[in-house]
Amino acid sequence: MTIMIEKIKIGVVLIAVFTMGSCQINEEPDKPHVELVEESFKTPSSQYGISCFWWWLNGNVTEASITNDLEAMKEKGFNGALIFDAGGQNQQGNGDVPEGPMFGSAEWQLLFQHAVKEANRLGLKLGLSIQSGWNLGGPDVQPQEASKLLTWSEITVSDDHTSAIKLPIPKHRNDFYQDIAVLAIPFRSADADLASVSDLNSKIAAQEAAFSATDMRPAFLKDKNKEDGRAHASSKEVIDLTDKLNDKGELEWTVPAGKWTIMRFGYTTNGAHVSTASGGWNGLVIDYMSKQHFLHYWNRHVRPLLLSIDTLAGTTLNYLHTDSWELGGANWTESLRDEFRNRRNYDLLSFLPVVAGKIINSREESNRFLADFRKTISDCIADNHYGFFAQKAHEFGMGIHPESGGPHAGPFDGLKNFGRSDLIMSEFWSPSGHRPTPERRFFVKQAASAAHIYGKKLVAAEGFTTIGHHWDDVIWKDMKPSFDHEVCAGLNKTYLHTFTNSPKEMGLPGQEYFAGTHFNPNITWWKFANVFFDYMARVQYMMQDGQFVADVLYYYGDHVPNIATLKASDPAGALPDFDYDVINEERLLQLETTKGCVQLPQGSRYRVLVLPDHAILSVDALKKIKLLVQNGATVIGPKTQKTMSLMAYPASETEVSQIAETLWGNTTAARGNKKVGKGRVVWGYTASEWLMQDGISPDCHFVDNNDSLNFDYIHHNRNGKDDYYFLSNQNGQDVETDVAFRITEKLPEFWNPETGEIMEAKAFKQENGMTTIPITFKPYGSWFVVFRKNIPANQQGTRAMNFEHYENVDTLSGAWEVAFKSAFGESAEVTFPQLTSWTEHTDRNIKYYSGSALYKKSFTLKDASSQLLYLDLGKVADVGIAKVSLNGKELAVLWSPPYRLKLSGAKIGLNTLEVEVINSWRNRLIGDKGLPKDQRRTQTNIAVRDDWKLITSGLIGPVTLQRAQSQ
Repeated sequence: MTIMIEKIKIGVVLIAVFTMGSCQINEEPDKPHVELVEESFKTPSSQYGISCFWWWLNGNVTEASITNDLEAMKEKGFNGALIFDAGGQNQQGNGDVPEGPMFGSAEWQLLFQHAVKEANRLGLKLGLSIQSGWNLGGPDVQPQEASKLLTWSEITVSDDHTSAIKLPIPKHRNDFYQDIAVLAIPFRSADADLASVSDLNSKIAAQEAAFSATDMRPAFLKDKNKEDGRAHASSKEVIDLTDKLNDKGELEWTVPAGKWTIMRFGYTTNGAHVSTASGGWNGLVIDYMSKQHFLHYWNRHVRPLLLSIDTLAGTTLNYLHTDSWELGGANWTESLRDEFRNRRNYDLLSFLPVVAGKIINSREESNRFLADFRKTISDCIADNHYGFFAQKAHEFGMGIHPESGGPHAGPFDGLKNFGRSDLIMSEFWSPSGHRPTPERRFFVKQAASAAHIYGKKLVAAEGFTTIGHHWDDVIWKDMKPSFDHEVCAGLNKTYLHTFTNSPKEMGLPGQEYFAGTHFNPNITWWKFANVFFDYMARVQYMMQDGQFVADVLYYYGDHVPNIATLKASDPAGALPDFDYDVINEERLLQLETTKGCVQLPQGSRYRVLVLPDHAILSVDALKKIKLLVQNGATVIGPKTQKTMSLMAYPASETEVSQIAETLWGNTTAARGNKKVGKGRVVWGYTASEWLMQDGISPDCHFVDNNDSLNFDYIHHNRNGKDDYYFLSNQNGQDVETDVAFRITEKLPEFWNPETGEIMEAKAFKQENGMTTIPITFKPYGSWFVVFRKNIPANQQGTRAMNFEHYENVDTLSGAWEVAFKSAFGESAEVTFPQLTSWTEHTDRNIKYYSGSALYKKSFTLKDASSQLLYLDLGKVADVGIAKVSLNGKELAVLWSPPYRLKLSGAKIGLNTLEVEVINSWRNRLIGDKGLPKDQRRTQTNIAVRDDWKLITSGLIGPVTLQRAQSQ
């Protein structure tokens, strides 16, 4: 303890004496006080329970299976479910399932009504995905209503052309094409080889910019082709010939002197169809930029469903949903020219040739136009689709939670889209080959930032999505660390992905979607699933209320696409000792300065505002930054060099230069700071570097953190007085480390989210404005450290360590009696001479067994001291769940290592220990694959692949008796 404390003591001295400053979290007067309640933590109400994507697979559901699922959810403490009709059962080589009624049909509507009534009976809340599959659309969406792309053709004519000019129809899809404009520009042979702007297809939003958004800036704020002063035409030379195009597609125009390029612009569908739909719900995807087309869809399909459940819409059914953007590029809607003029204050027509690869005025101006073009598309998607969706839902007293912020990099501002939601919904993945790396798995940080900057309470995510995994996920190793990782990013409400409805007639393990971790009553470990679900509910209880504490606010610019990525991307350089939020231009303009901090209207407050490193800001953003600094804010970032817009250009650049000179001055130093008004402008520092230099201690500091260890945290405050940190060990090993917190005069407590137990810290040290605590973490372990009870500033801990160490006293070696009883009624009682995997057994019924087995062993305790012992099960293989009973009394259900518990109820003399262990469906499915079909007991559409390997299963041990050693 002493040596570890010295490390943080030295660190604090080096960064100067801690000063809390004026950015202490304020109590929000317009919000009710929500106190921390120990009993609510130990046994959270269903308000804080998990939800799920309730997959109605290919519409193959029944009233009986609906009731069975909802009752199972209720019994496990769920808050509710999202009805998600979809197909996908036969992807990845899997088999099909029977086709049920089509989404929205009269028969489907009866099933929907039954589900809502049953949920109401059980006190569960439901959501509804407003289609089958995803990318909003359906079989009756007409091409005019569908998502659209610009298309064009061009020909070159000269002044000797005297007859009507036949213009070729541009390429189009679905036999659908509509004209927009016909434009002519002078043809100059010297410019015939002039390259278009780089990354043109992405810059005109003709395609998604990335499968998973990373840093989008290089492609959209720079041009790889050098500016050489040439252009195909100036905007003044562009001639609008639209009114000269006749009904035959002929241009009636007397060609002026010289040669001319004539461009015919129109739009067609983008080719996107609904993905993963059930049965006959395939069709075109609607236009995401049009209120009109959304309203048509709403009135045909959504409104009738809501009317059919009467007052249960807005009460039991309280959210509507659409899934993530996976429709490719989209860059036109009928009203886009008007939208552009109204939002950007100039007409796009003379710059339309840029989308076809022409350089108008200059390469710089062409790129600026395209930035305005994408920004307008983004605005339309946010306001005319997601905003209008929310408006229609609100008419029924409902909210929306579409996955509207990525990760596919569509032409939008992810934060802005999320800002239109009532509950912010993102996603995170468990490890799988489809999304193997953190930047492709974790997306909650953006959702959490959106919730914080737009004043929303709930940060939700579709959780534990995978592709390629089926019934082989280990709770403590695959699920828990993924969940904990995203809690540290701001997650506070989990929707399991996925809970597939499987009628009894589909057998066991039944019908399943091709993707996702499987959760439903058919999984082998369902009867004990509540131990993990309760863990998540306890975490969600703590995280749904209170205010997120962060020192840093990062502005991510106004380019499109713009999507904030995982927390570890850390664009402001705040981590690991400080946390941050991301803000967009829309909310940046709402910031005010309060006591030297930047603050949003709903109360979120930050010590510093960090600007993007590309030195490009809009005029409106830079004006706001100037005002914030003058009023006392600290802003970190490089001197602004330019805008990326044609709005008021080139006068805009003069204004930017003048404001930048006021804020940064004319210094050429690589780093520095300048006082402006009551505030400061800082450059050349990361957020962490500047805060440290400014005398601000780390909010949370893992003393022994290094490149080989991975920890994370999140800090919340309730009512301006109670602080608590969720700490996550992201390492698959035990770790002991000191953790320092920027809190003093509060007694630290450990709140264990796995068990609900609460324990006051006995070892801690208050020094230099920090409280440092030695903490022991299990593999992938987590703690809440809570500060709520006042103590004197000079009070120190009374022990060296907070957690006991354990030493082995005895090993329960030798034979165990093991009873197997499968879900199919088969049973066997065998003796295991020693603890080994079931897969090593010679009896194929055990070798390929899936389900639970009860281990039984007797042992003798000789004296009273033995009653203070602990039991450690050693290794519990496969799912990792074990129920322990002693002398007929259940002690606990354990689900993560170390599988250790106090041996309560032990007696002098003979004791009988029982351990129930469960594995997954994998081994039985592999075994059945090798049998004739008429001998197989399992039944599922999921293909059992040849490369599936048997999974070590059962109680492996060694099982030991241990004694705690206090320090």
